[in-house]
Formats: sequence, C-alpha cells, structure tokens
Amino acid sequence: MRYIETFKDGDRISDVYLCKSKSTALTKTGKEYENVILIDKTGQIDSKIWDVNSGGIGDFDVNDYVAVMGQVVSYNGALQFKIERIRIAANDEYIQSDYIPSSRYDIDEMYAELTGYINSITNTYMNSLLKAFFAEDEEFITKFKNVSAAKTVHHGFSGGLLEHSLSVTRLCSKISDNYSYLNRDLLLTCAMLHDVGKVKELSEFPRNDYTDEGNFIGHIVMGYEMIMEKIKTIEGFPSILASEIGHCIISHHGELEYGSPKKPAIAEAVALSMADNMDAKLETLREAFESKDSNDWLGFNRWLDSNIRRTTIC
Repeated sequence: MRYIETFKDGDRISDVYLCKSKSTALTKTGKEYENVILIDKTGQIDSKIWDVNSGGIGDFDVNDYVAVMGQVVSYNGALQFKIERIRIAANDEYIQSDYIPSSRYDIDEMYAELTGYINSITNTYMNSLLKAFFAEDEEFITKFKNVSAAKTVHHGFSGGLLEHSLSVTRLCSKISDNYSYLNRDLLLTCAMLHDVGKVKELSEFPRNDYTDEGNFIGHIVMGYEMIMEKIKTIEGFPSILASEIGHCIISHHGELEYGSPKKPAIAEAVALSMADNMDAKLETLREAFESKDSNDWLGFNRWLDSNIRRTTIC
C-alpha cells in the first residue's frame, strides 16, 4: 500500500483509502466539484474531483473505503490529490488496520497496568468508583479502549484515550511519591477518571470526530456528570469526597480559557492539571517530531505557541 505520508508532488496514485469527508462546492465559474478528504493511518490529504460527471466517478459516501486513481499536485504550498477515478473498494482490496491510526502499545497490557493502579487504591469508596467504570461497565470499557484522546492535537489515534490516561496516572503516581502531603488515592483516582467524558465527546474510528453532545457540552462537564451518576450508586459515599473528585475533574485543564469551569483549588487538582498538560504537550512534540524526519527547526506549533526543534545530540 502507498501511504499518504509518502506522497510527493507529481506522484501518480492508484490505491485504496478511507473517505473521511465529502462535500459539493462550486468553482468561480459556477461549475460543480467535490471536496474529499482521504485518510489512512499515516495522515490525510485534501482531494478534489473536478469532473464530477466523468464516467470514472462512481457513487461513494463518507466512511467508505474507496479505490482511487489520480495525481498528487502542490497547491498553495500544500499537497492536494486530483481524483480522476473513484469507486467503492471491495472487501478484499484493503486491510482495515492500514487506515486506523493506533497506539504504539498493546491495548490489553496498558489496561492491565491501569487495573493495577486501581487495585492499589486503598480508599473503599474511590476503589468502588473506579471499578464501577473500569471493571463493571462493559460498554464504557469497550469505548475507553478504542477512542482517541483528541481529534487532532495529541493521542489522536485508536487507544489514545487509554494511553493518555495511563500516562497521566503514572506521572501522578511519581508526583505523589515526591510530595508526601498529597492524597495519593484521590490524585490517582482523578488521573484515571479525568477524561472519561471523552467516550461521549468523540466518536469511534474511523469517524473520530466530535459528537453533537461533545460539541454542545464537552468532555469535562460530561465526565463530571458520569462520575456523579456512578457515585450515587455507591452507598455512603462521602459528600466532601465527591466534591473533591468533582473539583479535580472540572479544573483539570487548569485555566478558565482552556475550558475548565473552575481553576484548581486543592493540591491534587493542581498536580492533576500539570500532569495532564505535561503528557499532552510532550505527546504533541513526539508526534510532530515523528511526522518530519529533520533535525532542523520544524516551524511554529500553535498548540505549543512556539517554533519547535529536536534536541541536538553531540
């Protein structure tokens, strides 16, 4: 298979890709054409069908695997694919794993490690809360293992939410070792739960896009609601503990302008927001470095608000 990340200006392409989006538009002269985004596990490319009435243009829709022929061209400094022929691909023409970006790590191994952290939580109420999600709720578990942690920014691949949540939990475990006054059970519980709302905010692959509920409400509020619903099923759950957990969840983005309804007010919330931010930013850097095989400056990254570069090893 010819992966999108290898495309160069002038390449002739004949292969199968996944249609992420499709829309009709008009040229300046009023001629109809199609905007199409094609993807595989290595990336995506803006594509155009300029002659929609051509005999080689078959019917297809979003989320169809399509066999395409055409040419890669450079337009305004970016690559674009001119589609000359397109049809829905037969099942034996593609392997689904080529089109869905996935975590580098084994899903079951990561989940087993996360479960190990759950078993280390000694507080009965928090242990029961974690098990209500990660041991007893099969629908939640399936989605948690498969959805991404973000559409594009960081961990935007299948298994990304699990990988990110586990990484934040590891960081919080180390932070709690370094600062003995932190409540380890509270910090790790909230680390594992901080992004549970993303199972509702983001759709599963191959779509990997914001749901209506995600656009309207967002994962912070949805996650808070999900956690409070589980807490109500645990008899005798202390109200102050519920408030502390809720506060950590709604403040984990750290700043109001980053979407948190509240800024961190307790030590565990501060630690969680910093661990979450660290993992998101370092993964953003890793993915940027991986996408460009260069030791030169890679350009301005708007998520990091800086021009970025790999470290020089002498």
